[in-house]
Amino acid sequence: MSSKLTPDNDLELFFSADLIPDQVKAQLHPDVHLRPLASTDYHRGHLAVLSVLTVVSDPGESNWLAQYHSMRAASKTYYPIVIVSKQTDQIVGVGCVFIERKFLRGLGSVGHIEDIAVDKSQQGKKLGLRIIQTLTGISENSGCYKTILNCSDENIPFYEKCGYQKKENEMAKYAPERAQPSPRL
Repeated sequence: MSSKLTPDNDLELFFSADLIPDQVKAQLHPDVHLRPLASTDYHRGHLAVLSVLTVVSDPGESNWLAQYHSMRAASKTYYPIVIVSKQTDQIVGVGCVFIERKFLRGLGSVGHIEDIAVDKSQQGKKLGLRIIQTLTGISENSGCYKTILNCSDENIPFYEKCGYQKKENEMAKYAPERAQPSPRL
């Protein structure tokens, strides 16, 4: 099979691919490629993969791209990654770590892992593990004193295998539903 994969140097990447740990790249399944989110990933199924987590509305390409550039403008804060099928050039896995700067712990930082999703057809290839290893590596290499994430009870065993431990509790308060998309998009 020939590869349809778009080379990284032909893409506008969210951050430098050099931040992805070499050890993770070496362990990646041979059918896929791991890289930072690219400005053209709207067309590679970014939102479709996220839909395995929750309902995802399609904001349209221009709003998706505006969000991409808005997040990218917050330098050294957001690190979204994707795993792309080499055969189809479509996204099959996603995740993000964002860095929270703090006043405590000697002006330390905490990495927050969010939005981990793997296309159901690609599960069993350890892609979720590679996403977590990549984001944890980026967090630790950014100087974060800890990396945290929220998950459902059913996913606790997976994250424990990734080296995470159950700690404290999550609380959430959702804003009332809005009839229109947020004006920030």
